[in-house]
Amino acid sequence: MNWLLVIAGGLVGAPLRYLTDRVVQARHDSVFPWGTFVVNVAGAAVLGLLTGAAVAGAASPRLQLLLGTGLCGALTTYSTFSYETLRLAEEGARLFAVANVVMSVAAGTGAAFAGGALAHTIWG
Repeated sequence: MNWLLVIAGGLVGAPLRYLTDRVVQARHDSVFPWGTFVVNVAGAAVLGLLTGAAVAGAASPRLQLLLGTGLCGALTTYSTFSYETLRLAEEGARLFAVANVVMSVAAGTGAAFAGGALAHTIWG
């Protein structure tokens, strides 16, 4: 049963990642990978919220598999983040590459903490 929850979450997360990336990139005329940045930060926020809910006893292990492992596992992408950062550096956009790393780590960590704080506020 657990693997079905992961698959179900992934069935939503993967197309959501692709569509979000396409929509965000289409709105920004920049070499910066805004689509990947957005899905990774959003995923970090969801994981922070889910972790906070789990700590408070408000998220069952099944919900954690569905949303944390399935949805966020398919939504977020470290491999694309790494590839896009390397591509930026190789194409001479080193400032964008460094900005991608710094902003992704800072925003992702901040989003996870914000999600956890929101969970604490809701479920205390």
